[in-house]
Amino acid sequence: MFAVVLVLVAGLGLVLSSPSPRSFSIHEERTNIARGWFRVGRRAPPAALLPLKIGLKESNIEKLHDRLLDVSHPDSENYGKHWTPEKVKTYFRPSEESVSAVIEWLEEAGVERARIELSKGDNWVQVKDFSVAEAERILDTEYHVYQHTHGDTRLACSAYSVPAHVQHHIELITPTLHFDGRPSSKRGTQLSARNFKAVSAADHLKPDSNDLSNCDVRITPPCYRALYNIPAEPTIRAASQNSFAIVEYTPQAYLGPDLDLFFANFSPSLVGSRPELISIDGGVVQTEEMDFGVNIESNFDIGYAMTLVGPGQPVRLYQVEDIPEGSAQLLAPFNDLLDALDGSYCTEDGGDDPSVDGVYPDPAPGGYQGPKDCGNKQRSNVISVSYASNEADLTPFYQIRQCSEYGKLGLMGITFIFASGDSGVAGNGELCLFPNGTQSEDAPLFNPLFPANCPFVTGVGATQVNPGSTVFDPESAASLTGGGFSNIFALPEYQKKAIEEYYKYHEPPYGADRYNNSQRARGIPDFSVNGVNCTVVAEGRTIAVAGTSAAPPVIGAIITLINDARLAAGKSPVGFINPAIYSNAFRGAFKDIVDGINPGCGTDGFESVEGWDPVSGLGTPDFEKLLDLWMNLP
Repeated sequence: MFAVVLVLVAGLGLVLSSPSPRSFSIHEERTNIARGWFRVGRRAPPAALLPLKIGLKESNIEKLHDRLLDVSHPDSENYGKHWTPEKVKTYFRPSEESVSAVIEWLEEAGVERARIELSKGDNWVQVKDFSVAEAERILDTEYHVYQHTHGDTRLACSAYSVPAHVQHHIELITPTLHFDGRPSSKRGTQLSARNFKAVSAADHLKPDSNDLSNCDVRITPPCYRALYNIPAEPTIRAASQNSFAIVEYTPQAYLGPDLDLFFANFSPSLVGSRPELISIDGGVVQTEEMDFGVNIESNFDIGYAMTLVGPGQPVRLYQVEDIPEGSAQLLAPFNDLLDALDGSYCTEDGGDDPSVDGVYPDPAPGGYQGPKDCGNKQRSNVISVSYASNEADLTPFYQIRQCSEYGKLGLMGITFIFASGDSGVAGNGELCLFPNGTQSEDAPLFNPLFPANCPFVTGVGATQVNPGSTVFDPESAASLTGGGFSNIFALPEYQKKAIEEYYKYHEPPYGADRYNNSQRARGIPDFSVNGVNCTVVAEGRTIAVAGTSAAPPVIGAIITLINDARLAAGKSPVGFINPAIYSNAFRGAFKDIVDGINPGCGTDGFESVEGWDPVSGLGTPDFEKLLDLWMNLP
């Protein structure tokens, strides 16, 4: 299964078969059916319509890795010289040759030109009123009806082909292989990177909430400040230039009274304050559903983000999806967020896969009736995301295209932070992999998470204060923390030295029958902060929770404070941070974690060791050291 790793981290597809006698080549193929789905015994109705979208190969996409290093590596003379959105759009816009080749292919196949549209970013070709019969003929495939055990159905194929002469112009075609997203009657079904686990129903907060002596049983904002040298009262000097955003997916939403109770104990001046709501595709801070499952994530993310940056730095909330669409999603639809931030990424109505991503206007009762958001929302310097999908849930082409978009936004100076997962080396739901890609709790292969597997984002894990220890003692890796090696993305240049040293001195006791041991794969996580026994308020009750979801907002606050200092000094925000934190200059800015494992898939998982490891990454950060290092850069 792991014989092939993509050699470049962006813009490449899968290994392709030789052209058939009809000059068709398989472009994407799926050998397994996602858990819970089964193919019913009938073909898709020939007259059924498919919103066919063809993602064009972007120009220069194979250079994205190097261009991003050029503005992100501390040794580069172009460090911090981020690109404008227009420069990014122009540099990566598909060539006229690709546009013409795909349109000519469709016309030769009998599609009238009047039915063919090109997105405003020139990166998607869409066909109107496209039938299943046409798709089967043009893509040399068969569409079948798939049904989920909950009753939802999808039209999908197991493989599709395109003519050999246009294949190198096409990245992916939708809807084809994806049928993972499904409606559900359950509340809060979005897969979070951790789905916070309640550790205990702690006592209500008391006046001694700032006491550091209890950080081994209850993590609070003062504990984080002491652990990572974060200032208690940050001096904010560039708030008008700086921005920090938390991403939540409806129906996940915060409750104002819970935030105020939390603020009253840890940052009284914030009582009554709320994040700036930026609604994406009808996203609302709903109060129709109120329970642990739908409130805890947002309460934690926003409470800690706002408390750690202090009252002088506004925090944004990207609330994604209306209530009907949000409640129906099993997979967090990251494309909907990216569409809203970058108009060159989406088509006029969203260049996504409707079986995974949101569809707007939403025809469901009470659905958002406006157009899909496309490049019309403010971009933030730092974006914290505590949601994730299993890498095996989506096809490589889908993930590669999305990963490239994170890279392009990194070129613009944006920092993306994603949680690494809460099931050790297993995926969400404790799912592991069989060699054919099927997911099961009984499978043997490790199952990393997306988008933390993308080399153009920062994937973060969780540590913990050991029982009986203090914030001044060494932490251990949390056993739940996600970590490992991608089965899709290759080892990025900035991580090569760390991975080489890891395998040289600490090679894991597993073979290819357990994980991608090629030593050429992207490693996860990049670094970690505490994610065990974290205090949060839910429905008026103080609860201790655990999960890597704690890491993105805390690390996002740290990067936001560093950005404030740089912007006040007339410098750029730090943008994509991975090349810097893996450089020799930054080695002293992290406290190495050398204790802990992340079990899963019937194994002990990986072990925390000296140096980078696939449990805690580089270790835990020291804010003051990071600040000094980044302030010394241009």
